[in-house]
Amino acid sequence: QVQLVESGGDLVQFGGSLRLSCAASGSILSINTASWYRQTPGRARDLVATITGGGSTNYADSVKGRFTISRDNAKNTWYLQMNSLKPEDTAVYYCSASLLVTGSHFAYDYWGQGTQVTVSS
Repeated sequence: QVQLVESGGDLVQFGGSLRLSCAASGSILSINTASWYRQTPGRARDLVATITGGGSTNYADSVKGRFTISRDNAKNTWYLQMNSLKPEDTAVYYCSASLLVTGSHFAYDYWGQGTQVTVSS
């Protein structure tokens, strides 16, 4: 049973910072690509940041220079450090990852439940 549990969402003022965490549990052999997405009402879920197993990162243009994705492989956990937050960053943030589970030969995508980030002016 694989679960991804997100935490860290909160209400923060313009210019503030938050760190989101995603902890994966279960019979996990390895985590390949780990990602953060966000979604606002009436819009599709958008990719925010991605980190590969080798540590390569990619970011949406809207968050470059402000957000940083990182991972702790020993803890099966990854993070999104968000600085200089703007009202337009308000969204539900979802973590996801491509995981290889014990007993399988293929990696599949898993998703967290989402955590609300609200940035006030």
